[in-house]
Formats: sequence, structure tokens, C-alpha cells
Amino acid sequence: MSSYELLKRLASWQITRTIPFTKKSLNNLENALRTLSKTWGPNVMLVKEKQINKHNKLMVEKVEIEKLSVVNVLESSLELNDPSLLDKSLQMTISVNGNKKRKIEELTDDTALKEINELLDKPSFKEVEENKSLYDLCVMLNKRSSKDKLIVEMFRSTNNSFREFCVYGTKADCRKHRTTTRACNRLHFKPMLRPHTELELGDCSYLNTCHRMDTCKYVHYELDDDEKNWIYKKRRQIPPGVVFTPPTKVRPPQWINCDVRKFDFSILGKFTVIMADPPWDIHMTLPYGTMTDDEMKAMAIADLQDDGLIFLWVTGRAMELGRECLSIWGYDRADELVWIKTNQLQRLIRTGRTGHWLNHSKEHCLVGIKGNPEGLNWGLDCDVLVGEVRETSRKPDEVYGLIDRLAPGTRKLEIFGRQHNTRPGWMTLGNQLDDVRLYESDVVTLYNERYPEKPCQLTPLPTDW
Repeated sequence: MSSYELLKRLASWQITRTIPFTKKSLNNLENALRTLSKTWGPNVMLVKEKQINKHNKLMVEKVEIEKLSVVNVLESSLELNDPSLLDKSLQMTISVNGNKKRKIEELTDDTALKEINELLDKPSFKEVEENKSLYDLCVMLNKRSSKDKLIVEMFRSTNNSFREFCVYGTKADCRKHRTTTRACNRLHFKPMLRPHTELELGDCSYLNTCHRMDTCKYVHYELDDDEKNWIYKKRRQIPPGVVFTPPTKVRPPQWINCDVRKFDFSILGKFTVIMADPPWDIHMTLPYGTMTDDEMKAMAIADLQDDGLIFLWVTGRAMELGRECLSIWGYDRADELVWIKTNQLQRLIRTGRTGHWLNHSKEHCLVGIKGNPEGLNWGLDCDVLVGEVRETSRKPDEVYGLIDRLAPGTRKLEIFGRQHNTRPGWMTLGNQLDDVRLYESDVVTLYNERYPEKPCQLTPLPTDW
């Protein structure tokens, strides 16, 4: 029975005897009447509580059945005129309050009920307009501005030298899958067949990083590139006035050979970005010395930045230790960069030299923030790098491009670096570098004052710099 029919019957019912309502049934009936009155409004139904014989009674003062515009559904057991079934009927009352609607599962097969529920589930005109406004606002906020587009164009490759690797690996496999006599224009590999190579053993797990390549019996590969047959695709030239260029030209690579555990960082000044690849003690046999947890925590990284970012490479158990070090040094963890490792054939590494329970095919770089750095290009790159594995502990070169795009034209410092890590705009510290090379006179002065036993000379800038 619908609420309309219930209300109509209650209004016209000529009661000739007292119905023994239970207290629970009476409460349910009163709650149902209150809900209907609240839903339909006082112009349709008006109920008030009045005190009769020192008891509060709910009184229905007005019912305008012809004005009903909303239909609610009620269990149709009142047709039986059995007061004992009234309790169950009233418990199944549906209340419509705002956007919250409850459906009666027992009547889902009823066609009329389905139509009513579908009608009630539809958003109102007001809801549609509000959602449309929010959608338009989100589209507007997520749309790239002209400045964002110019920044992207500024860092786009302009030498047209990028080439993709063929997914089939060798030229023979490429021709086989293309069903042609000619391989595609992408880069391919060719097997290095030596007298001791046994083809039936398959590919070496370490490929070009194998430590026993001169005696390894597995198959290794080298690049099969015919540069003279490659035709570069010319890109549309960007007008010079459109491309944004950084206002500051960075200095050539600078480095200092030192023991970073004892080095006085205060003589270097402040940096916008710091990157560190510490030799964590991860309880494994490594081809280089490691630092204890206490030595890492005691490093005076806090002296190098007032406002800026730090990129801290971590692995294994050092992931939690790295977060602890960031907190000690005064940083808040802002993000995390993941390096997905690939082998020489650009495939995911499945047999690595690191990992205890599982082989490690990725490394993490924690990104910490200190203060309120300004002038950074937020949202330009994503947090995943896919790069080839090279020497032990060597990180992908793509991370330098990511950081340079994030903070162009700023001072950057790399700690625990080697000679191959030196980059324009970067200062590198480590014990595997070639002596000292500095282009900043103030840093040279402070360095010589602090370490008079091994003074350095100011290196002049190249003439074409």
C-alpha cells in the first residue's frame, strides 16, 4: 500500500473499536506521520504534539490528500485489517529526506515500484547544475596555461636524435614479424657470437653488465646500428620569440674530492636542489665502502638549504632509514620517485644482483621539501623513470633532466657522486673524483681558509661559456 493510500484510509477510517496498538507500533506510526509531514510540507499535512491527560500525543490537524505530489511506498499488509501486522508495515516505511532514499527489497519485482525508484534516483535539476558547474571548474583548473605550454616547449628535444628501440630486438626477428625483407627504422641488437658462446644456453641474465663476459657461455648482444641509412624526421621549428629560456646560464661542472663524512658543508653556500645516493649499509657484500646509520644521521645536510628539495636514493631496509634521516635533517617527505630498471634489451630485469626474498627490479628516491622553495616547475614530469641499468650503483641519467626541468638555472649539489655524475650547473662531492675544480671565487676562498693544507685554485671559465 502506498503512503497516499495509507493516509487516505487513516483519514476516512471510521473506528468503531479500540485497536490494541503495541507501543512500538504506535511509535512507528507516529514517526511515519512525522516523516510524511516533513516531506510533503504543512500545506499537505500538518501534525503537532499536544499534551492530553499529562501525556504527549501526536495530533494530525490537517490532511490535504488532493495536494499530494510525492508518492512513498508502504508494505501493503493493512488491507488485511489485522492489527498484528501493522508493526511490520510501519517498519517498512520509506523516508525521503534530501537525497537519501531507501528502497524496499521485498517489492523490487513490482514494475510500478521500479519506475518510482528510478524516478527518485535521478538527480534533480539543481544537482545537475551543481555537478556541471563543478565539472567545468575542474576542467578549467586542470587546463594547461600558456606558461605551462611554453615551459614544456623549452625542455623539448631539439636535436631530432631520439630513436626508439624495436620491440622485436634483432633485425631478423623484426623482419620475421613484419613479414617483409626489410627491418624497421628503430634501433636493433645483434648477438655477439664468440668461440665459447653456446646458443642453446640462451641469453645471459646480466647481458652487458656481466662481469665474466670474456668467458661467459651465454649469449650477449651489441647495438646493430647503421647510422648512414637512418633518416631523421624534421620537426616543426618553434619561433625564437615563443621559446622561454632560463634567465641564468649555469656554470660548468664543479666537483670536490673529499670524505663527505668529515667535510664542512657550510663553506659551499646554499643550494636549491640536493641529490644524494648514500652507500647505505644494507647488510650485503658490496664493491664499495658503506656508512653506518649513525654516520648518515649525523651529516650536516641541514646547513646546505634553507628552502629547497632533496632527492635521496634508498633501497632495501634503507627506505625507512631514509625517511628518518629526512626528518632529522629538517625535511618533510613530499613525494617519491621510482626507477624501473631495464636491461640492455630494454626488458624488465628479472634476475638482479640485489634483493633477498625477491629480485629487485626497481629503486626508490625519496623527495623531501624544506621551507617554501620558489620558481619551481611543478607537475612537469611524472614520478616514474624507466631506464637501463649500467655500472653498480649508477643511477639513470634521466633523473638529471627531471631535476633540471623542475628547477632550471639554480644551484644544485650531488653528494656521493663519481666522475660520471658531474654535470653543468651541478657541484659534486665524493671520494672518487679527480681532485678539485671550482668556478665560484667565494667558494674557493672559503675552501682554502677551511683546508689550508690542500688549497685549490679558481678554475677560469671556458672562453665559449
